[in-house]
Amino acid sequence: MLSGNKGEWSEIYALFKLLGDKKLFAGDADLNKVEELFYPIIKIIRNESGGNFEYEINGDLVIISGGKAQLRIPVKTFTEQSVKLLGTIKASNGAFSIPEIETFMNSINCGSLKAKSTSKSDIQIVIHDQRINQTAELGFSIKSQLGNEATLLNAGKTTNFIFEIESNSFSIQDIEHVNSLFIKRGEKESKDIRGRIKAIHEKKGNLKFVTLEKDVFKNNLILIDSLLPNILAEITLTFYASNLNSIDELTKDTNKTNPLNYDNQFAHAFYEYKIKRFLTDVALGMTPAKVWNGIYDATGGYLIVKENGDVLCYHIYNRNQFEDYLFQNTKLETASSTRHEFGEVYSENGKNYFKLNLQIRFK
Repeated sequence: MLSGNKGEWSEIYALFKLLGDKKLFAGDADLNKVEELFYPIIKIIRNESGGNFEYEINGDLVIISGGKAQLRIPVKTFTEQSVKLLGTIKASNGAFSIPEIETFMNSINCGSLKAKSTSKSDIQIVIHDQRINQTAELGFSIKSQLGNEATLLNAGKTTNFIFEIESNSFSIQDIEHVNSLFIKRGEKESKDIRGRIKAIHEKKGNLKFVTLEKDVFKNNLILIDSLLPNILAEITLTFYASNLNSIDELTKDTNKTNPLNYDNQFAHAFYEYKIKRFLTDVALGMTPAKVWNGIYDATGGYLIVKENGDVLCYHIYNRNQFEDYLFQNTKLETASSTRHEFGEVYSENGKNYFKLNLQIRFK
């Protein structure tokens, strides 16, 4: 019997919902449906272990091919099943099974919760773009608001930024004091990273960005923009040293302080433009541990499953809306400092260093 969490069942919900709606609605930066902007769906393709299965919309029928026999299922059946599935997802927690839905899935050659994929694309959809009167097969990554907040950029040692502590008088005792600062949340004790940064500043220490822990991620960022490592270092430091966590707020703050001394006399949005480009590249293929060649995996964009059941499309055809969505709906968060080995003063070759980690999650 199939078992999955809210996010995994949301992939099946998106399949049912889109086949029932027969169209793909665009969303704006605030996650509202744009009623006048939609793409008629011609067919949806799922890559199962048994091969590719096509769900083609033909009037009021969905014609399913790829199996031993061609199947013809009324569109309204997918609408009915999507309503049942949405209600069950909302009412469930943890990992759960839905026998009734699984029975229907088996009847339409859908045997797994997650389609087989080697890229960031979760679903392939052939749409008709009415503006250019052409069809295109596009890959989408599915993000669900029905379950836990999804990550955009996963933390790892790969996403550690290294800062040198510039100071004329940072002693061994100072290092021991900084590294002794912990914060207790319930039964758990963790490094007080904000407190440690504050203590470094109180000892007249200045945190100056040097490099990233891993060269692959550093060079991926440089490929996007030569100064992107420095910009993200400033944003990451501001996150840990302040109460700000949303990408848009952190970027606005960085624009005010202008640490890279850009020429702002004409109000160019230097930081916002570069951060939006970074978020888009992460969303559509770039990962910290793999060399990035600039080729997008999810060739369409994102499908967002909203709490009310709407499935909204953020498409690179509408790049500005896609970038605005990512910019306004993501935040930084603190990953495990023990697992990823950051937030502690250490010494190398007579100099003192401090690592901070970057992880980005959807709000």
